[in-house]
Amino acid sequence: MCDRRENAANRQGLRLGAQRKIQFFYYYNERGMCEMHGKEIKVFTGNATHKLAEEICQCLGKKLGDSSVSHFADGEVSVSIYETVRGSDVFIVQSTCRPVNDSIMELLVMIDACKRASAGRITAVIPYFGYARQDRKAKARDPISAKLVANLITSAGADRVLTMDLHAAQIQGFFDIPVDNLAGNRLFVEYYLGKFGHGNSDVIAVSPDVGSVARTRAFAEKMGLGLAIVDKRREKANMSEVMNIIGNVEGKHVILFDDMVDTGGSICHAAKALVELGGAKDIYACATHGVLSDPAIDRINESYIKEMVFLDTIPFPEGHSSDKISYIPAAPMFAEAISRIYEEVGLSSLFR
Repeated sequence: MCDRRENAANRQGLRLGAQRKIQFFYYYNERGMCEMHGKEIKVFTGNATHKLAEEICQCLGKKLGDSSVSHFADGEVSVSIYETVRGSDVFIVQSTCRPVNDSIMELLVMIDACKRASAGRITAVIPYFGYARQDRKAKARDPISAKLVANLITSAGADRVLTMDLHAAQIQGFFDIPVDNLAGNRLFVEYYLGKFGHGNSDVIAVSPDVGSVARTRAFAEKMGLGLAIVDKRREKANMSEVMNIIGNVEGKHVILFDDMVDTGGSICHAAKALVELGGAKDIYACATHGVLSDPAIDRINESYIKEMVFLDTIPFPEGHSSDKISYIPAAPMFAEAISRIYEEVGLSSLFR
């Protein structure tokens, strides 16, 4: 069947002759069927991460796709695509961040619109994957909402997901389509190498909890730093109590490393413990995703944290300000990943 389609396409291309030059690419989708898509990459976005999508397009040397995402009076999502996507490799950039449910629906409706417009392949580019913390049954009758969202994205028609620093790596297995989970620590390593250099004995990497030890250890190894851990007990969601510090941080510059900051309680309590109990000299903190729900920004401003660095996977909340918070652009890494996906080149170097 695939050979017949290829031959038909080639004959059509020959008939068009020199008037039009068409190049086709063939690949096998997840159902084992041979499909083809045109040469063109097209990038679209919803309302959640418009700025990031524009920066990705600048890195790719492409123009952001012409579309609009609006809402009816009752809150329904309305999507309009103003250019053809037939046969194109479509990338839809949308973090499922605040307002989370609206962002998810915008993404699903955009995927459906492109699917019904005969896009050759659709990749959902989700810099921040919401609902990732609901990845297991912590107690009786709990939902596994991360799996539900994964099913919705797959059912909507996405062929692949591109994301960064999932809260739990096993969420990749919730999808029945390929998932590329980029590692943001490479960007933080470049940033802090410029600030402290490699193997600085006066600097130590600290995990704010046991769950972040693996990612913090990977960061510390690249930086040539020692590792310490803040042991804490979480009484309930968004609240924590620091219990102990594992490792020696006395008199050292501390880099707290985590995957996300939501209300800021965990990382600010950790910073306080490191200074008051551990005798740390000063505290630098970084995390891939700055969710920054209230009162996170106030907590950071009033904390021992000297500098808080995020990747721009989530926009900074409007109506707030902080001299301590800064952002590192994630667009170059996503643009490189998109280019590699399109060209069918390995992405393994972006996972480490």
